[in-house]
Amino acid sequence: MIRFSGLTKIFGQRVAVDGLTLHVPKGEVFGLLGHNGAGKSTAIGMMLGQVWPTQGEVQVCGHNVTRRRSLALQKVGAIFETPEFYDYLSGWRNLEILSHYTAPTPRDRIGEVIDWVGLTGRENSKVKTYSHGMRARLALAQALLPQPELLILDEPGDGLDPEGIHEMRQTIRRLHRELGLTIFLSSHLLNEVEQLCTRIAVMNQGRKVFEGPLAAVKQSGNWVRLRVDDFSQAVKALRHDRLIVDERDGQFVALAPEIGSDRIVRRLVEQGVAVYEIARHEQTLEDFYLGLMRGDSDHSDR
Repeated sequence: MIRFSGLTKIFGQRVAVDGLTLHVPKGEVFGLLGHNGAGKSTAIGMMLGQVWPTQGEVQVCGHNVTRRRSLALQKVGAIFETPEFYDYLSGWRNLEILSHYTAPTPRDRIGEVIDWVGLTGRENSKVKTYSHGMRARLALAQALLPQPELLILDEPGDGLDPEGIHEMRQTIRRLHRELGLTIFLSSHLLNEVEQLCTRIAVMNQGRKVFEGPLAAVKQSGNWVRLRVDDFSQAVKALRHDRLIVDERDGQFVALAPEIGSDRIVRRLVEQGVAVYEIARHEQTLEDFYLGLMRGDSDHSDR
């Protein structure tokens, strides 16, 4: 559904996106992560034909966006940057007007998308009376009007309270599950990405530093959580016998290849160190992301 090939964008002397290459197959929920200024929005802008690449190519739905934009985006819905609405008009009237930017939309379709996003009963209220969460749902309704096969969401949870974030997450899941949409989302809410996405890419200073399945992120190698009465003494003993290769945060150790937890416990008991807990550590997306930003992850793809 989406293919970036060596995509680069330079603004003056600043490289916003540097040789970005990635592939998003049909039916996937794909997350693009990165700090502010990492290049996420610029990449999405090029995907939507709103930013012209300096170099490289972006294809959407099998078509080159810069050469055949209308065809490439024919089955694409998007929330990009801050959606603008006519506050003095109803949600329904806004959708009628906005639908004419692409093609007139039957009333039945407008009613259908309003129901999908949970605005039924408030569609005739003026948008100026909408909460931030309701405006976010109206923006999603607009993106669904063309019956898209691909949905592009730039920071869909931005500015929402916890309840609004939960509702948006459930709606995205439902759209993927029941309509079979391919969903591409950028976000700085790592917990939401972890719950929604099947695969991710991470950008840092315009470059892709990781792309792969979310399951690979949680593979923590041989890291274990170790609770003992004297962590520094334990680390010293284990390093001396080459049973561990690293330690961090005063509670985690990385076991050497082919070393099991039983050998760790046995050695510590021999040293008189009391062991309260030893358990495999499943890495969170936050752990992984912060490791990439520090440059200490083995998964970086530069």
